[in-house]
Amino acid sequence: MIPRWVGVAVRTGAQRVVAEPGALLTGTFFYLLVVGAVTSLWRVAAEANDGTVVGYDATALTWYLALSEAAYMAVNSRMIEEIGDDIVGGEVASEMLRPAPVVGVRLASQLGRALPRLVVNGAAGAVFCLVAVGAPPSAAGLGLAVPALLLAGACNLAAVHGVAAITFWLRDAKSSWFLYQKLIFILGGMLLPLEVLPAALRDVAVSLPFMTMAYAPARLASGHVEPVLLLAQLGWLVVLVAVASTAFAAGERRLQAVGG
Repeated sequence: MIPRWVGVAVRTGAQRVVAEPGALLTGTFFYLLVVGAVTSLWRVAAEANDGTVVGYDATALTWYLALSEAAYMAVNSRMIEEIGDDIVGGEVASEMLRPAPVVGVRLASQLGRALPRLVVNGAAGAVFCLVAVGAPPSAAGLGLAVPALLLAGACNLAAVHGVAAITFWLRDAKSSWFLYQKLIFILGGMLLPLEVLPAALRDVAVSLPFMTMAYAPARLASGHVEPVLLLAQLGWLVVLVAVASTAFAAGERRLQAVGG
């Protein structure tokens, strides 16, 4: 049974985002600008290459990039630095006084914050694609992309907290978020389908959790009906949550040992 505090944290996080429609719409506008620019470049590349790029035609590429950007932009990767500041500044130490686990509450709250962005950006991206290139290559693939989009956000958040936990020991997370962001760009398939990468690097990318955060929903939306991607996301989500929870628990013990 899911603890009551999980629902409260998710609902409160979502309400905070919805309560600021201006910021939400501004983020969506920026999202559409990015999608418009990136998809235009890839469509030109497809047209210059007999209409396809590694098996993706212009329509598939547009739907791919709209979903990969929607998944990525729902979560602020710079949150790694913000969590690090909370650890160094003592905010996390204060949260340890609550009965609920710190990382659990934070994950639930941030998931609530991400949900409105996922919904609004996903819907805006779908409208953009319908206008720009028409219907998705596969209705079934797009249907699978909806839960994959939610799982992508959850995996990203869990990984962000796992990486940010390094601040318990290093006291600095400023470089971590920059590296993490670039890993999602390339190995996560956010800027380009993983099939574009050299074979050896592609094999590495599909075996890492970053592909769950952008590539999985994007691949499904581009017309590739591969339910195994959802299973991969679920598996990695369990692993990433466990890693984040373990790292935070160890970090909290360290704070207690050194007196905060």
